[in-house]
Amino acid sequence: MAGGLSGRWLLLAAAGRGLRSGQAINKAFSPVAGVCPLLRCLAAFRESVDGAVVIIGADDGSLWSSIEPVARAILPIVVTTGGATRRESVARGLDKLPSSASWVAVHDAARPFVTRELIDRCFAQANETGAAIPATPITDTILQTSEEGGGIISRDKLRAVQTPQIFRVDLLRAAHAWAARIQADATDDAELVRRIGRTVALVEGDPANFKLTAPNDFAIAERILFQLEQPARSGFGMDAHRFAPDRALILCGVQVPHSLGLLGHSDADAAVHALIDALLGAACQGDIGRWFPDTDPAYKGISSIVLLEKVVGDLRVRGFTPLHADVTIAAQKPRLAPYIPRMRETLARSLGLSCDFVNVKATTTERMGYVGREEGIAAYAVATIQPHRLSG
Repeated sequence: MAGGLSGRWLLLAAAGRGLRSGQAINKAFSPVAGVCPLLRCLAAFRESVDGAVVIIGADDGSLWSSIEPVARAILPIVVTTGGATRRESVARGLDKLPSSASWVAVHDAARPFVTRELIDRCFAQANETGAAIPATPITDTILQTSEEGGGIISRDKLRAVQTPQIFRVDLLRAAHAWAARIQADATDDAELVRRIGRTVALVEGDPANFKLTAPNDFAIAERILFQLEQPARSGFGMDAHRFAPDRALILCGVQVPHSLGLLGHSDADAAVHALIDALLGAACQGDIGRWFPDTDPAYKGISSIVLLEKVVGDLRVRGFTPLHADVTIAAQKPRLAPYIPRMRETLARSLGLSCDFVNVKATTTERMGYVGREEGIAAYAVATIQPHRLSG
């Protein structure tokens, strides 16, 4: 980590409603070119911090649940709900920091274009003063208006403040404790630190690190990201397992009643294994055997859904988002049709997709081959992913 600072944590503020954004949901969860700003921020901080406290709105639990597996694959995470004001929300986040945290980066989840270079530059400067914030010069002419008239303000000494704002944890806690005692409020944590007489260093900010505030900001972000991103990719996967006694039959994460299960090092979910290989193939990241070798005791008996969620999370960190999945299961017995709706729901949840983008089919082989002889089950999958620019 840059600057030699240890015990660095991210405090990601995502509790605001963002009413000006025009989004139907909390803007931190509203997809921009397929990936929500909150996930893009976590990915940007991945190499710079030890973990993250994510502050969400009280009504955003279901939104968080939809992205949680991916988020936790990026960083160790603690989740808390925000308060009535930004100051209260940040104070709650500070309370959730682990005792090992010495430094905290407070960042707005609505700034998805933050880069690792800016993050590490701010941490390095904070090491000198205990606090540092990025700021950019004002380039537009600034007009102050009032009922009496107003006029042009000199922009030479004006700066636009951004996040991440970096602080020693004890220093920011002291500032918030002071603010709580006198019921002071501020939309900027650095201002609270200044009010207790401490210096906050300015770091050269990044004009591209803009905040998603108005509806047009989302349109601009979409255009930027789609210009940077590549065409969608597809991959194919296939897996087969033989039947064995005294094993549960698990397919697409759903237990199917049957006298036999499938033999394997994990739960032997052939359908999920085929889907994992399809995803890895689309991303050119090898195969399931390389990622989860059957010689590793850590994967003995593990749910294949856990493996799928790990792969999805790791691929997102590498800049790939699942778009669509189609799975075919070849089994002479048992009859799988009654279980397909639950299979689709289970896969969709793990992929972070709507069921409208996940298909599961079952077929027999008309009693031909090992499937037809009821020796085992085979599964085939096709997956499509979208490359995304998830970090700077």
